[in-house]
Amino acid sequence: MKEVHIVVGALAIGLSAGAGLLGAWCWWRASPNPWFWRLLRSSQVVVVLEAALGGVLELTDRKAPGIHVVYGLLPLAVSFIGEQLRVVSAQMILDARGIPSAAAVGELPAEDQQRVVVAIVQREIGVMALAALVIVVLLARAAGTA
Repeated sequence: MKEVHIVVGALAIGLSAGAGLLGAWCWWRASPNPWFWRLLRSSQVVVVLEAALGGVLELTDRKAPGIHVVYGLLPLAVSFIGEQLRVVSAQMILDARGIPSAAAVGELPAEDQQRVVVAIVQREIGVMALAALVIVVLLARAAGTA
C-alpha cells in the first residue's frame, strides 16, 4: 500500500507541475487551451486520491510524521481556495471595468466583449495555474518529510 501511495504521489506531482506550467504559458499568452483544464482536473483527482490513500495508511498501517500529514492535506485546501477564486474572477474583472453584470457585457461592442472574455479566461487560468504550482511545492515537501 505504501508503494501505491508513493507512485500516486509522484503522479500527482507530475500532473500538477504539467498543469501549472501549461497554465502559466496559457496565461502569459492570454490563450486558452482545453488541455490545460483537462490536465488540471486530472491532477486534482489524483491529489484527492493521494490524500485518501494517505488517510487509509494513516488509519491502518503506519503513522506518518505530523508535518507530512499537514503537507499532504494542504493541497486539498489550496485547490479548494483556488476554485473559489476562479469562480469570483469573472465578477472581479467586471467590477474593475465598471460593468454591472454579465448581461451588460452583451451590450458592449464585439471587440470590447472579446477583451472582457479574454481577461476573464486569463484570470481564471492564472489563478488555477498558480494553485497547481503551489500544490507541486506542497506535495514535494510532503514527499521529503515521509
